[in-house]
Amino acid sequence: MSSEREQVLAEAFVGLADTLVAGYDVIDMLHRLTEVCVELLAVDAAGMLLSDQRGNLQMMASSSESSRLMELFQLQNDEGPCLDCYRSGSPVVSVDRADAAQRWPRFAAQAELEGFESVHALPLRLRHETIGALNLFGGQQGALPPGDLRVAQALADVATISILQERAVHRGEMLAEQLQAALNSRVIIEQAKGVLGERGQLDMDQAFNRLRTHARSNNRRLSELARAVVEGTIDASEMLDVLPVAKAWDPTVG
Repeated sequence: MSSEREQVLAEAFVGLADTLVAGYDVIDMLHRLTEVCVELLAVDAAGMLLSDQRGNLQMMASSSESSRLMELFQLQNDEGPCLDCYRSGSPVVSVDRADAAQRWPRFAAQAELEGFESVHALPLRLRHETIGALNLFGGQQGALPPGDLRVAQALADVATISILQERAVHRGEMLAEQLQAALNSRVIIEQAKGVLGERGQLDMDQAFNRLRTHARSNNRRLSELARAVVEGTIDASEMLDVLPVAKAWDPTVG
């Protein structure tokens, strides 16, 4: 490997490692990865398909308009080596036009129009989880050298770790927000219990029962009603005079 190629590869891995910090741009990283593949490997274009968190594949990055069109064509026609790679979690190689025409006739015809004679699809996979595919398009028939394939898979592996790390951070942020919202709701409910207890000479259990029963009877969220009590935007005497019969419990309320 030439010193120049080693430098490009080292910079690529450093760039992927930088994505492990907060605030990086996933799309920019993926586009850079496709460009690095074209710089380093014996391929003419590269593209990236990535699943969203519902498992639906999306075209996320490409090194050229031709590879972008090929990725979109596969998604629209539900056919091609890149989709097979994602579904199987294993590399899929197509280096012969006749073989490609037999396996994916519509894809092969479109690839010929775009000037591609070979495709190497490599999974973005960590253990048993596959989140997408890195797809390498060549203008000549024939397999990539083993060294190129190892480099491409290494880049795909590091990208996978980066993407999963980013998703884990976002999931953590979402859970933290949900937890904080739950804590805030609990605080406002305790305050509302205090208001009702003081006005109605009730203990905290009685105050909470009045609050919860009123919320269910009027199909309101418990935290929403509690806030109205604390802020004085609802007449608390409604909950203090008579304890109404609660409606059947609605899990979306309270």
